[in-house]
Amino acid sequence: MHFLDQAKIFIRSGMGGPGAVSFRREKYEEYGGPNGGNGGKGGDIVFEAVAGLNTLIDFRYTQHFKAQRGMGGAGANRTGAGGEDLVIRVPVGTQVLDDDRETVLLDLTEVGERVVLLRGGDGGRGNASYKSSTNRAPRQCGPGWPGEEMYVWLRLKLLADAGLVGLPNAGKSTFINQITNTKAKVGEYAFTTLRPQLGVVRHRNREFVLADIPGLIEGAAEGAGIGDRFLGHIERCRVLIHLVDIHSDVDPVDAMHVVEGELEAYGAGLGEKPRLVALNKIDLVDKELVQAFTKELLDAGAEMVFPISGATGKGIDALLDAVLGHLPAATITERPTGEVEDADDAKPWSPI
Repeated sequence: MHFLDQAKIFIRSGMGGPGAVSFRREKYEEYGGPNGGNGGKGGDIVFEAVAGLNTLIDFRYTQHFKAQRGMGGAGANRTGAGGEDLVIRVPVGTQVLDDDRETVLLDLTEVGERVVLLRGGDGGRGNASYKSSTNRAPRQCGPGWPGEEMYVWLRLKLLADAGLVGLPNAGKSTFINQITNTKAKVGEYAFTTLRPQLGVVRHRNREFVLADIPGLIEGAAEGAGIGDRFLGHIERCRVLIHLVDIHSDVDPVDAMHVVEGELEAYGAGLGEKPRLVALNKIDLVDKELVQAFTKELLDAGAEMVFPISGATGKGIDALLDAVLGHLPAATITERPTGEVEDADDAKPWSPI
């Protein structure tokens, strides 16, 4: 399934049905009086957040949504049937924005959340409702109120507990494949990840959702590389995991500063989120170099550095323990008994 996180659609609620002009006609009732019923109400436009969706691709092919109009009234004071509401089902985490793409109209963050965005028009009045002491036989009726219409933008922001950031080729795809069942593409070239990936991490009888976004490069806020459009998917994360490649041509300290600069330039509070720095690919270098770069990152401002290997899994348990410290408790099934943790993974490495 293709990933799409933005779409523009047209929505229109239903028009109210017209009222009826009718008079009672029965034997021996020469002047039965008016009995035209009111028209039915038009259908509403309703947005509903549902589970099981993580893309807006359906809205690329269906872009016009119009609710049913109300039925007209009838004689014998019968009110017309109301139009059916049109329910637009979207993934959890979808925002509905005005056509200017700046005003947020709805923000659907919970499964089953339903909100009426456009209300259908009321039905027109039948001639029975116009009857008065001075107008005993009214022959007018209401045409029904029009519905509302507008263009809106849908913007999906994936709901994840932790976000994964770093330069291209920092090993993010290998890392998320190691700790989740995700099958992210891995390659020895930049930007193997072209769209956000979600995976569920199970660790120490708890679970959380991890989001991997395409790599950031210097100038991403101005559109360099893939740009920063996917950073919106980690706005709701409680903690960010910043992967730094120890086996790259880019100095780890410079790599950390580049990504931090892009997070600050994007705004939306990303620069203030807790960040866990993970020094990746330690299986490719010796221990002395790992300790040296760990100290450099700490001196450059990192609160704690977790040397890990996304390929072998070394050091990952300590990193995931730190992630759980930023998340609310969420117990899952018991961990299998007899599982022994590697002593080298029990805590982050430190040069001290």
